[in-house]
Amino acid sequence: MTNIDKATQARSRFFPNTTPNTKSNRLDRTEHLSLRKNPGDRQKQLEQIAQNDAKIQIPESVKDFAKIKKAVDAAPPVDNSQKIADLKNKIQNGKYEIDYDALANDILEQEF
Repeated sequence: MTNIDKATQARSRFFPNTTPNTKSNRLDRTEHLSLRKNPGDRQKQLEQIAQNDAKIQIPESVKDFAKIKKAVDAAPPVDNSQKIADLKNKIQNGKYEIDYDALANDILEQEF
């Protein structure tokens, strides 16, 4: 028997054209018992653990961010295409002048 034949025989029932291995598909008694629900006292214990440990607290900063995001999403979109076109025209025509004081202030605000 080749390795391919051995591998084909070991395949599970999910592969087509193979015969299932009936020994591995049967549940023995211990496996069957382990599939039962938890006893009542264990179930109560698990519920208590879940009740104590499954609580979450959302920080106020996250709640504030969610409110801000909702407001931004609800705002109408900003169309800057006209402003961009005007700036392109000024630059191409050589009429664009840089305000060096405003630029320096913006840079300083970002740094500090």
